[in-house]
Amino acid sequence: MNNEFIMPAPPLPRTPAEEEKLRGRLTGFKGGYDEGYLRGRLAVLDGRPEEPQPVRNIHVMYVASGKGYPYSPLDDAVLFALQRLTAQVTITDVRQNLVELAAAQRPDLVLVLDGLDLPLEQVAILRGQGIKTAIWLTDDPYYTDFTMKIVAHYDYVFTLERNCVEIYRGLGCTEVHYLPFAAHREHYRPTTGRSPVTRDVSFIGSAYWNRINFFRDIMPELMSYNTVINGIWWDRLPEAPLYGDRIEIGKWMSPQETAVAYSGSKIVINLHRSHIDDAVNNNTLYIPAVSPNPRTFEIAASGTLQLSDARDDLGSFYKVGEEIDTFSSPHELMGKIQYYLTHEEERREMSLRAFERTLRDHTYTRRLSQLLTIIYG
Repeated sequence: MNNEFIMPAPPLPRTPAEEEKLRGRLTGFKGGYDEGYLRGRLAVLDGRPEEPQPVRNIHVMYVASGKGYPYSPLDDAVLFALQRLTAQVTITDVRQNLVELAAAQRPDLVLVLDGLDLPLEQVAILRGQGIKTAIWLTDDPYYTDFTMKIVAHYDYVFTLERNCVEIYRGLGCTEVHYLPFAAHREHYRPTTGRSPVTRDVSFIGSAYWNRINFFRDIMPELMSYNTVINGIWWDRLPEAPLYGDRIEIGKWMSPQETAVAYSGSKIVINLHRSHIDDAVNNNTLYIPAVSPNPRTFEIAASGTLQLSDARDDLGSFYKVGEEIDTFSSPHELMGKIQYYLTHEEERREMSLRAFERTLRDHTYTRRLSQLLTIIYG
């Protein structure tokens, strides 16, 4: 018997097609691992209970805007928080007779959201009866032509725009406070399993003219990635038909749909509306906006990387370059999109830091607790 060892034949070289298939498998394994790691970390963070806030023995009458969507999700968020922070909440809206309702219910505080359609004589009667009144303005500084006429009628004024604080104080309001919106965790949270949406880049929002003008020059490069744009008025963009259903025109997405789209995107662009837009703004003083919009917090709460246009007060809420990143021009935006799509670990860690910061500091429970502390100490 011949015991001589026979060397196995070397493997045949792979064909180009086989090389490409193997490379695709390895890339797929790596992508799947990275995605699974991110979803797992998000699930752990999302499962942590929110830090408890003090519960006050007060009765709040909450006056919703009465405008329907897209204001109704804000009402849901505020009501959810109030019910966890106070002994009793009565819900109503600007179309009801608040004086009669207050006479029957005897609330300690009447909190109004938006308030542009609420008859001011009702507010005056409530104050005359010794009931505290507060308004949380939803659209500063874009409707200050209207809000400047109503703020002095309330005991407390809360605005989501820092630049409006001194404007309202100049009108004689002694209690004006800067209180931006936040993220409602019942609406905005990450998809922790396999996402039904897979995008490189998302933008969700109305096609204000500043957004149209910003995106037009970079549209071919932006859409060379797996980019999808959703929102109303995008038929204003002449090139929109070139991209088919990747630019969805004329639909208000629900918060839950929006959160799924955010969470399924590697990058979400947050481009604020301009304070100068004669077609949609009522801001004849041209008060500049420096504060973050509600989407800033909602995107971060969905567990994805946010690229936001630079606003002066953004750094008060997130560490720029660590929790979110910013851009100041279309060219800079495209450079950062390219960078983060090829630096997976940085993108993932920034998303996680922003998510954790949002759960800690930027929920509606936290905001309403701040509001009640201002009023009641």
